[in-house]
Amino acid sequence: MAVNIYHNLLIKASPKQVFDAVTKPEHLNNWWSLKSSGRPELGAEYNLNFTDDFNWYCKVSDVQKNTSIYFKMTKSDKDWEGTTFGFDLEPKDNATWLKFSHENWKMPNDNFKHSSFCWAMLLNGLKNYVEKGKIVPFQDRN
Repeated sequence: MAVNIYHNLLIKASPKQVFDAVTKPEHLNNWWSLKSSGRPELGAEYNLNFTDDFNWYCKVSDVQKNTSIYFKMTKSDKDWEGTTFGFDLEPKDNATWLKFSHENWKMPNDNFKHSSFCWAMLLNGLKNYVEKGKIVPFQDRN
């Protein structure tokens, strides 16, 4: 039985601005990871470094420029291993409707529940970053 995380939010910015914020390492490091690398190209590998113990990798499994991107985890903790997370972006009234998913979790255990909460907090951080330029220092992110 696979379980999934879904969050939707409106970001007052263009789809291109939101796409850049969820795909370019220099932006990812301002709202999510400590250090990251990668390119928004099909099959490209991303390194998502949070700490020495949380130095994870994923591959772009689907990408449509300024519209959507999906990442399949290839090296992570056992609960994230094999999961896919992604962002679908739809223009809406001079803003972007972001539809986030993190799918194929093996079970709704404590890590799943904590990750769902963290994604909600991080996506709010993404919204504040894109709309207001607000950067929360890495050590202060949940």
